[in-house]
Amino acid sequence: MAKKVSLKNIADEVGVSTALVSYVLNGLEKEKRVRPEVVEKIHAVAKELKYKPNLIARSLRKGSTSTIGLIVADISNSFFAQLARIIEDESAKYGYTVIFGSSHEDHSKSEVLIDTLINRQVDGFIITPCEKSLEQIKALNQNGNPIVLIDRYFPEISLNHVVLDNFQSTYSAVNCFVEKGYKKIDMIAYKSSLINMQERIRGYKEAMKDNGLDKEISVEEVRFHHAKSDMEKIAEELFNDLKINALLFATNALSIYGLYAIRKYNITIPDELAVIGFDGHEVFDFFQPPITYIEQPLEDMGKEAVKILLDQIKGSKKTVHVELKHQLIERHSC
Repeated sequence: MAKKVSLKNIADEVGVSTALVSYVLNGLEKEKRVRPEVVEKIHAVAKELKYKPNLIARSLRKGSTSTIGLIVADISNSFFAQLARIIEDESAKYGYTVIFGSSHEDHSKSEVLIDTLINRQVDGFIITPCEKSLEQIKALNQNGNPIVLIDRYFPEISLNHVVLDNFQSTYSAVNCFVEKGYKKIDMIAYKSSLINMQERIRGYKEAMKDNGLDKEISVEEVRFHHAKSDMEKIAEELFNDLKINALLFATNALSIYGLYAIRKYNITIPDELAVIGFDGHEVFDFFQPPITYIEQPLEDMGKEAVKILLDQIKGSKKTVHVELKHQLIERHSC
């Protein structure tokens, strides 16, 4: 194994003190008034000797690890995968590395991830909270950890969060159906107490009521860990004897499961059934006809979360609530 290169090795090679090398490699050359030619030589020798800084020691000196802990609900879901990439890229612009994990909508796994990230001494957290994780988030906040909740939040506590205008998103989707003459509009959502899902369901119901369709309100609920089998049962009930003419999906995963079911039952879109999905997905483009969907501003969501968190890490005590506007991407399925 190659011997680890130290600051003293670089100092001996350049002919300066170890302290001077330390100043330069920690970006303090201007503050310490080190001559440019010396700075250049130190960096050249460090590169030549393949010097690797002791990150743990550096973190102890700085009181920061320059890392962010990110916990999403399901990294296999394209929505969360894209969101994680945006947060990772945005954090890197400010010199931060992201360590992320997926709770898979399980509060026990969420707790393990939080503990692991605390032990890694991350500087702050961006979290998509799952059901039954309220006490975990409260404890994290009470211990003084900078936190931003993303995609969802808990109304019971006032914490930084970045979310979609969930109510308005499904409200506008129902109005889109109604404007095109559809009245028997069903919704498929997750069975969940989380605010994002509850607001999407509320938006659907309020829009139905406001359009005089109270008696047509119907929400089919799917369990997260049994989504595929639950969707198959719902599809059998809905599509064997088609009594609806429009269907709204509350998430992208539900949209995909539903579209496969629609194809299985040979239902023609939009002649027999109009469809609006949630979030963009390549399946929506390849499905014929292309699917109308509610688009979330992922780029803005990720960037806002990083910005708020870095402000918190720097000492800001301001609590920020951001609600971003959806966009209804109208295509040929409605």
